[in-house]
Amino acid sequence: MRQTLDSTVNGGSGYCKYGWSKYAAPSGRCATFLEFGNIESPMYARLRHFFSTIYNRIHVKPSARPIVVALPLCHSDDTEAARASRKQYKETLYSVLFDMNVPAVCAVDQALLALYAARRTSGIVVNIGFNVTSVVPIFQGRVMREIGIETVGQGALKLTGFLKELLQRRNISFESLYTVRTIKEKICYVAADYEAELCKNTQASCEVDGEGWFTLSEERFKMAEILFQPQIGGVRAMALHKAVSLCMDHCYNYEVLRDHSWFKTVVLAGGSSCLPGLPERLEKELHKLLPPYISEGIRVLPPPFGTDTAWFGAKMIGTVSTFSDAWCINKKQFRQKSRHSGSSLVNAWR
Repeated sequence: MRQTLDSTVNGGSGYCKYGWSKYAAPSGRCATFLEFGNIESPMYARLRHFFSTIYNRIHVKPSARPIVVALPLCHSDDTEAARASRKQYKETLYSVLFDMNVPAVCAVDQALLALYAARRTSGIVVNIGFNVTSVVPIFQGRVMREIGIETVGQGALKLTGFLKELLQRRNISFESLYTVRTIKEKICYVAADYEAELCKNTQASCEVDGEGWFTLSEERFKMAEILFQPQIGGVRAMALHKAVSLCMDHCYNYEVLRDHSWFKTVVLAGGSSCLPGLPERLEKELHKLLPPYISEGIRVLPPPFGTDTAWFGAKMIGTVSTFSDAWCINKKQFRQKSRHSGSSLVNAWR
């Protein structure tokens, strides 16, 4: 039995899922470590508080089992400063866990875990996060930062916020943003053809515990349309299909790799990527936008395990026979590596 903890621990956004790799689903879910620590406190202290809280919730000592942790896609570019920042974060993460006596740690990029959950090692992962959407090219299990990661300045929070605005325009009252998010998850979707959908009767209702029934019509698909037409929601950001097509164009022109099929599988990830109709609409828009020599063969796959996709990617890693030897680093290896590199980054983050 090995322990798997899949957490989105990037500052200020989203939720994490945690649990044992032998289980069929995560044991629990919670907000990121900002729920547990002051944003003004040092990174080391915040991560220490976060992992302590999670271990208490699953009622296990940190020293009991190895751990798989999903790394947030912080600093999407490949500049020297971004590489240094990613290294700082990762070293701080290792330092926290080894100081808590975790025997071995496997830290993997969140986008890569989503790709593994789809049983692939190459492709493009489109992760609709809490604040931003990331378009990540991955080749044979490696994030291709040299090709470029596209970042779109809107995510789940913007979608929920726009739905809130649409409800307020119709004088529909609700208790909280949680209510709006619940409505979004229950009856909202992505239109295959936005203009055609406006001419249809799209009325539907759903019940929110403690608040009763809500009836929506065009709000159901208008909310998600800002992914493709950000301007209708007053959002200044690149359209999703344009960001993905730009990434594909970079992949096609990357001369080091002659194979042009590896990037044509697009895997969606993140809670809002579960909206019905999104894979089909994105695929349709990509075929319209890209030339045939690039668009031929493109497939957009929905999140294979819904909102828990990255956790299941971690679960797959945690259950392979070579997990501890091939995927993990232990405390001794980490200390040796830090000494050889002369790293003083960890202490700086305490």
